[in-house]
Amino acid sequence: MFEIRQDGDYLRLKGRLDAAQAAGAESAFADITAGALLDMSALEYISSAGLGLLLKTHKRLMGQGAGLKLVEVNPHIADILHYSGFDRLFDVTREK
Repeated sequence: MFEIRQDGDYLRLKGRLDAAQAAGAESAFADITAGALLDMSALEYISSAGLGLLLKTHKRLMGQGAGLKLVEVNPHIADILHYSGFDRLFDVTREK
């Protein structure tokens, strides 16, 4: 299961963003028209399909002078971002 919830300036991601959920999440990410803060504290897992969705959205926003910032990234997701090299593409803030 995967949920995206708007909470002020944050998009809060919860659950598993895997191949089965990425297609459904794509419409929510397509609605992002300016820079966004993605709260990943409740994200349990992200697959290559989820990473691809983040990258596609980030590249689209970068063309408009904006981008995604990944905040409250839990240690497990931080490891995935590090091993995939995505921590060099995104502004990442780990959980406190």
